[in-house]
Amino acid sequence: MGDVLTLIERAEAAFDEEQAERLERKLLEASFDLEDFLEQLRQVRKMGPLSQILDLVPGMGKLVRDVSPEITDRQFKHVEAIILSMTPEERRNPRIINGSRRKRIARGSGTTVQEVNALLKQFRQMQRMMKQLGTGKGGLRGLMRMFG
Repeated sequence: MGDVLTLIERAEAAFDEEQAERLERKLLEASFDLEDFLEQLRQVRKMGPLSQILDLVPGMGKLVRDVSPEITDRQFKHVEAIILSMTPEERRNPRIINGSRRKRIARGSGTTVQEVNALLKQFRQMQRMMKQLGTGKGGLRGLMRMFG
């Protein structure tokens, strides 16, 4: 079934409250960038292998076993490699990443242009969602209160 309490304990151990407050401010201001995303990714990785983390969430363990845990951990590494292959300016302002920059990032990260495009698309979707959370009724604080 999963052990949500263990998941919460791991999250509390991995996440720095000061960083969380800084992230919340950036989300509310809609200034969340790829450097922030990379920081969050690294904090999640500090909690342990993704397959173990998802095993603690009710219903997710079976899904991960069906998909294969190596895939999810490998995807984390690919995402990190893609972001690290960007210049600091590109991480702060992904809108400037044109076709030639995408090719350079793909070569530098050992991935394909399609993978770079997919990451940028997912990031834009996440940015829109974060912006809605920040401007919605109750904002991120309200959402966090719902979860405890």
